[in-house]
Amino acid sequence: MELLKTLYSIYSPSGGEKKMRRFIKRCIMNNIPGAEVTTDVKGNIYVTKGKAESYPCIVAHIDQVQKNHSKDFICIESKEVIFGYSPKNHRQEGLGADDKNGIWIALKCLEKYDHMKAAFFVEEEIGCRGSSQAEIAFFEDCKYIIQCDRRGSSDLITSISFTELCSDEFIKATDCELFGYKPNDGMMTDVLELKERGVEVSCINMSCGYYRPHTDEEFTDKNDLLNCFAFVQHIIENCTDVYPHKYESAYYGNLYWDELEELYMIAEDVLRSNPDVTGEELKDWYGYYFSRLDASDYQSIIDEVRELNESINDEKDIA
Repeated sequence: MELLKTLYSIYSPSGGEKKMRRFIKRCIMNNIPGAEVTTDVKGNIYVTKGKAESYPCIVAHIDQVQKNHSKDFICIESKEVIFGYSPKNHRQEGLGADDKNGIWIALKCLEKYDHMKAAFFVEEEIGCRGSSQAEIAFFEDCKYIIQCDRRGSSDLITSISFTELCSDEFIKATDCELFGYKPNDGMMTDVLELKERGVEVSCINMSCGYYRPHTDEEFTDKNDLLNCFAFVQHIIENCTDVYPHKYESAYYGNLYWDELEELYMIAEDVLRSNPDVTGEELKDWYGYYFSRLDASDYQSIIDEVRELNESINDEKDIA
């Protein structure tokens, strides 16, 4: 767990990932002979180990949400969990396990296997800005793409907002039930961005043992993380074919159907307490969660909800 705790000790906020990028590249150069490392103009890191017709590929993001990371930050490790702590400030501080757990798994797999690819993306937490500018050609010879960027211990994310990420054949081949995982729908992360940009192989995201992400109370369950690592190794060793899958959009305008429904419900709740709210204000409050929308989109949704509420009230008055 020493590598993992070293990753936790490196503060890597979105847009400020320089130290983490430097550490990852140094770690690969020092510990993974034969690995080729390149970067793009955005700061994403690409790693190819060995020569093969096709490769298993793991991706992770290297930024974190938490704002508190004191100079005396330490990792407290018990038999079961790891969490961050500042002795001087007498407070718990977030690990950034979302997604340093994924970075750890990617580095460990690069160490173990002779033929691997990996990519490490910047700025996932502020709208997948790194993967949105990734070099898609890098993934053309991948068998599949794995991301370990989900809280908990049992979610195998095979779709995001009703957009399928992978084939049924690949889901079956993973033997996910042997490791306590089951297919589920997830939230926006880098593998969806890759699919939207034209990657034509199966992609998945999976739980990797972190809990209470984005908070100072974040912690890692070591057994859940190790189970995820075992699951990833099982996939690499047993899923030796290429698993094609073509992306089909589930968008409605700039949102997915379930996101659209959720945002309308949010707008309705906000209007009850703040009837004069503007699209710009709603964007300021919720833009992090619906990053594809601009202020005019939020204003359109507010106007539609207002109009609907007015028509309902008119019908009540007539009745």
